[in-house]
Amino acid sequence: MNVTSTGLPTSVALLGTGPMGAPIARNIIAAAVPLTLWNRTAHKAEAIAGGRVAASPADAASDVVLTVLPDLPNVQRLLEGQDGLLAAWKAAGIVNPVLVIHGTVSPVAVAAFAAECQREHGVTVIDAPLSGGTIGAEEGRLSTMIGGPRHVVEQLTPLFRLYSSTVAWFGDTGAGSTVKACNQIVVAATVTALAEAMALAEASGLDLERVQSILAGGLANSEVLRQKGQRWIDTDFAGGGSAKNQLKDLGFIAEVAAGAGLNLPLAGSLLTAFQAMVSAGHGDLDHTGIYLGLRG
Repeated sequence: MNVTSTGLPTSVALLGTGPMGAPIARNIIAAAVPLTLWNRTAHKAEAIAGGRVAASPADAASDVVLTVLPDLPNVQRLLEGQDGLLAAWKAAGIVNPVLVIHGTVSPVAVAAFAAECQREHGVTVIDAPLSGGTIGAEEGRLSTMIGGPRHVVEQLTPLFRLYSSTVAWFGDTGAGSTVKACNQIVVAATVTALAEAMALAEASGLDLERVQSILAGGLANSEVLRQKGQRWIDTDFAGGGSAKNQLKDLGFIAEVAAGAGLNLPLAGSLLTAFQAMVSAGHGDLDHTGIYLGLRG
């Protein structure tokens, strides 16, 4: 991996310019790092000023490829075929490329994927899931939790710090995703607890805005309340972090817990609650929309 005098990689691409990927890309470009962009829906990449838009994943092949996609199969598809990264890395003579997975994926599956990529293709896979939401991405203060070879992660850290206020390495590939599983228990529980509190307040005829001001002034305050509290006041659950993605994450938590021989009753209850929300046809709503199923 070639780096500049500031320690930043000289060849970087970002694939997936959705709600999280776009602000990450803008932060990288703002630091004067040349960045190649690709998105399945091209106009989303084209809307980001200052980047070079690639016509295909192959056209985006770089020393470091960041992916900001919903799940591991989305990443795997980027590698395959004539328009895929593997063929393009080989054609360009990039012998030790680094593939960073910023999405939330199965710790078990990503560890197996990383081993295969290194063994079969010489590709180093880093799992680096993110926490902080779209606001954290826009403000450059994401928390990035990382698994992968430590020396590679140290080389990437200056790049991660362009959009993260916290960057922490935890071990081999898969460790970052395990930390994200821990994070998602807390996020899902906090979202659901606040939704229940708002449902109780509404059913009691209370002003939700005033109730939230009390919560924000005490031990019940949280980043979830700060970023998402207005959604319950406005009953506006469009966009944001979807319930179906929250359900996906809770499935990964169950997988890791089972492998560790743990029974996590709260995580199990959350899994059931979000399964009901998605089954009711609300999977594309923000996860705060779990409130809709709580109102009497």
